[in-house]
Amino acid sequence: MKPVLSSCLIIAICLFSGLAEVHAQKKQVKPAPQAEKPAIDLESYFKPVFWRNLGHSRGGRSVSATGVKGNPLVYYMGITGGGVWKTEDAGQSWKNISDGYFKTGSVGAVAVAPSDPNVVYAGMGEHAPRGVMTSYGDGVYRSTDAGKTW
Repeated sequence: MKPVLSSCLIIAICLFSGLAEVHAQKKQVKPAPQAEKPAIDLESYFKPVFWRNLGHSRGGRSVSATGVKGNPLVYYMGITGGGVWKTEDAGQSWKNISDGYFKTGSVGAVAVAPSDPNVVYAGMGEHAPRGVMTSYGDGVYRSTDAGKTW
């Protein structure tokens, strides 16, 4: 065997044995540890939480809402096809305060007089939401006892 060929063969064997050793070390590498469970068990954490509806229980969309200045718990909401609704607990529960008083159901505007929180105005009707339909109102209603009568 010629000296150049034998030298190349020795170098190749050394390189191959070095690569084989590196490959063997890679096989021995342990996988990364799995992510630990969160400290809080989310299932039990959210167990006391329950779903509830917010807002009025009657269908329709609202195009007007207003609050009472100085009282963050009281709000009025005008519903298209649903009258005027009032909350006294910042929206936790709502009650209709216009049924039996209004001749039409579609409320397009609701406002509280800045000078007296007991005076509430409800403007009836609404603009055409899709440009092809509209609900005409029958005027403006006024309550002087915070919506108890109109």
